[in-house]
Amino acid sequence: MQAVIEQQRRLLVETRLHRPGAIAEAAKSRIRRPIVGDRGRVLIVAADHTARGNIDLDPHDSAMGNRYGLLDRLLAALSVPAVDGVLATPDIVEDLLLLGALDGKLVFGSMNRAGIPGSAFEIDDRFTAYSADAIRDSGLDGGKMLLRIVPDDRATARTLEACSQAVTRLAADHKVAMIEPFMAQHSGGKLRNDLSAAAVIRSMAIAVALGATSAYTWLKVPVIDDMARVADAATTPLLLLGGERSHNPDEMFARWEKALALPGVCGLTVGRNLLYPPDGDVVGAVSRAASLL
Repeated sequence: MQAVIEQQRRLLVETRLHRPGAIAEAAKSRIRRPIVGDRGRVLIVAADHTARGNIDLDPHDSAMGNRYGLLDRLLAALSVPAVDGVLATPDIVEDLLLLGALDGKLVFGSMNRAGIPGSAFEIDDRFTAYSADAIRDSGLDGGKMLLRIVPDDRATARTLEACSQAVTRLAADHKVAMIEPFMAQHSGGKLRNDLSAAAVIRSMAIAVALGATSAYTWLKVPVIDDMARVADAATTPLLLLGGERSHNPDEMFARWEKALALPGVCGLTVGRNLLYPPDGDVVGAVSRAASLL
């Protein structure tokens, strides 16, 4: 692995230093594919956590802060044929483009990453990464946005408006708008998502109404106990998010499998639980997730 990482380091650093225009060239020449293949489901590997400073797997392990280690795991995940694509911010998408890993894969650009956990402005999820225009110009397949709705925080209104505008702009270019909605609240000095069925359904109802059309809107939803009610809450495609890193993979996969059997649930968008499995076997974890589809 170390030799591969050193090759990546030289390629990426030297290209960014001497030929930064190669990134746009790689994006332009990327081999595209249909959004949904023959199986009618998608498996997307999520890699946008680091843009919000989330580099810790646990309080004693900041493994995601090693960019070359993360890229090596992403390359392993994307090497599994059943993986449909990746969700990431521009820095990671561009690294993967330069490494030639995105041909024939879907690419979703992560858009609003400003709400840094633990900061005074955590709920201010303004757009700091991809814009709808940049997603179009880079030839990506869609954009993902986080929508945390905190009823007693005025910053929520700005995020709602920005997400609405992004949905409209993405749809105008026939690009998927992937929204990850939560009802949230401040508790104990932290911002916490409400994962009750009622709250998840309420957040979905708000999200699907954003923008001038919902024709290209997908929702990225958590796996909770009452997923049947969640599946009935929208007619838009639903993707399951991976959530916090699990130390009980068997239970996690069983929950995903049960949720994937529900109408309207069209796939998985998972990051840490596939890229950093407890046993370290990225290909094994990704292949097991793919088998559920």
